Amino acid sequence: MRGLTVRQPWAWAIVHGGKDVENRSRSLGPYRGEVAIHAGLHVADGPIIHPTGLWTGTPGKAAWVALGAVIGVVDLWLVHRAALCECGGEHCSPWAEPDMWHLGLANPRPLVHPIPWRGAQGLWTVPADLEAAIRAQVTP
Repeated sequence: MRGLTVRQPWAWAIVHGGKDVENRSRSLGPYRGEVAIHAGLHVADGPIIHPTGLWTGTPGKAAWVALGAVIGVVDLWLVHRAALCECGGEHCSPWAEPDMWHLGLANPRPLVHPIPWRGAQGLWTVPADLEAAIRAQVTP
């Protein structure tokens, strides 16, 4: 399992809000599979605005108060540059941004209790003890 540190409230949006693409300025390599979503210590500026207008605003603070903790698991199934979208259409998701690398995410599984942990840049390897704690909360 790998981990990905994402600022709040975007980490919340990936696990709970239907955000199925994470945009990055560079590729994170060939890994495909389970990724633990780690809510970083920093909060992004501004509210979440769903690109299709289905909802706008910031989730209740209690929903994303977890900072510096793993909050869920998703499946990373696709990584590509915006110019090479392989999903059809101009962008692979309403969440996809032009001129970025798109990380296609699916099957979000939130943790009942966030697990405090120190994140890292890029796609990092989840240590065995953290993976065991995550798997204890996640239904396959």
